[in-house]
Amino acid sequence: MSADQPLYHIGFGRRDLGDPPPTVALLSGDPERARQIAERHLRDARKLSENRGLHSSVGRLPNGRPLLSATSGMGAPSLSIVVNELVQVGIRTIIRVGTCGSIQPHVRPGSVVISSAALCRQGAANDIAPVEYPAVADPFLTVALAQAARRLGVEHHVGITASVDTFYEGQERAASANPHLLRALRGITEEYRRLNILNYEMESGTLFKMGGVYGFRAACICGVIAQRTEGEQVVLEAKAVAVENAIRVALAVAEEVAGEEGI
Repeated sequence: MSADQPLYHIGFGRRDLGDPPPTVALLSGDPERARQIAERHLRDARKLSENRGLHSSVGRLPNGRPLLSATSGMGAPSLSIVVNELVQVGIRTIIRVGTCGSIQPHVRPGSVVISSAALCRQGAANDIAPVEYPAVADPFLTVALAQAARRLGVEHHVGITASVDTFYEGQERAASANPHLLRALRGITEEYRRLNILNYEMESGTLFKMGGVYGFRAACICGVIAQRTEGEQVVLEAKAVAVENAIRVALAVAEEVAGEEGI
């Protein structure tokens, strides 16, 4: 099938993106976040698809450059499908805009974590590259995100993320339907904390490996919505601020990148 035709999962093709088409995408796990980015922050936003709940829109940044706001779904397997198809339709820069849980006392809810690399504990990533293949973000995008956060006055942290496949067991949450964690997972959060890992999330490791193998630029910024040094629950009162901070920073960098690429 030609990439000009709607692709099976994302529900749109290259010819649906307009002229000029975007080469930069902000990728959110939550379809509501993808919709929020398009409706609140882009000019002339146009919905492309909601196939399989994967909301996608295209619109224009304040500088007039096009941007795609898309949904990856939850977890690395879903993200791997969406990213493969986004690359097929011409996307060359992907910034994940997500949420995460801090595992360090100084990384507080409401702030953002910019992932420079990931400890990648994801099965989907193993189908992209060997376990030993480094899961690293594009260094220039990472620096750009940190600089944008500083300019915007957003509390931010740059470092390594633990990117795992499950929200409950894989992030050592025992207060769930399964309180009987495998021995290999008991104490893993403290082990990661001592390795100076900043946070837990569920997609960046696979995204970074795909960027390396496929040849596109990948980065990740997540709003901190849980503090795992204090408890297992999401801090709901911090979520709106954390997400908005991540979106603002990602949009600032997307505008820079789109301008550099001369779209």
